[in-house]
Amino acid sequence: MGRPLLLEGEPGVGKTEVARVLARALGLPLIRLQCYEGLELEQALYEWDHARQLLHIRLLESLGEKDLRRLEAEVYREEFLLKRPILQALALGRAVLLIDEIDRTDEAFEAFLLEVLSEYQVTIPELGTVRAETPPLVLLTSNRTRELHDALRRRCVYHWIDYPSFEKELRIVQARLPGLSQALAEKVVALVQKVRGLGLLKPPGVAETLDLAAALLALGARDLSPEVLEPALGALLKAREDVERVREALAELMPLL
Repeated sequence: MGRPLLLEGEPGVGKTEVARVLARALGLPLIRLQCYEGLELEQALYEWDHARQLLHIRLLESLGEKDLRRLEAEVYREEFLLKRPILQALALGRAVLLIDEIDRTDEAFEAFLLEVLSEYQVTIPELGTVRAETPPLVLLTSNRTRELHDALRRRCVYHWIDYPSFEKELRIVQARLPGLSQALAEKVVALVQKVRGLGLLKPPGVAETLDLAAALLALGARDLSPEVLEPALGALLKAREDVERVREALAELMPLL
């Protein structure tokens, strides 16, 4: 379809991993733009290497060059251009471009992104237009910390990633941690799935399930109990209130596993 894929879901459900797996499966490089509040267009697109440009000007002047137009033409060349993720992907073409956590940027950046994704080209005043011969595969992820503009949503193919079923999450744990016993893996996944229903501030995602399983494996655990889980709760939960809530609920949860 030639459209970006917009993935939404709770933190930790594997949205970023989709891009990694896709790039690996297709044998394409993965280019990632990690979004954050205050992200500037230059950090996503390109910047000029001013330090190298200044050194080049001084070199030319030392060689007797005085013509300002020639000096300007010399320093605004592609060799002095620092390509950031979006420009890298457009120039490369055959690549997977991951724009991670787009919801952390502002509406101005969204508008810029919409324009770029409509034409797959950008204009650099000093060099001209850079157009992707083959548009990159673009994936955007969002944790829904704010609503994205409808125009951007309409430009994308949308998919919601929910927490996986017990069977699917168990397969993920077994694939990533083959050294964990079947019985313990089942109990870890069952526990995490029940913990997600406790109304926590930051419910654990699949990444936290793997962290907990890895911690138990490192501790040499063979079964689950409140005593075994206590030193590993920090791998599963990321807020003090959540740790206390789960610690209080363990006596009720353990018999259900």
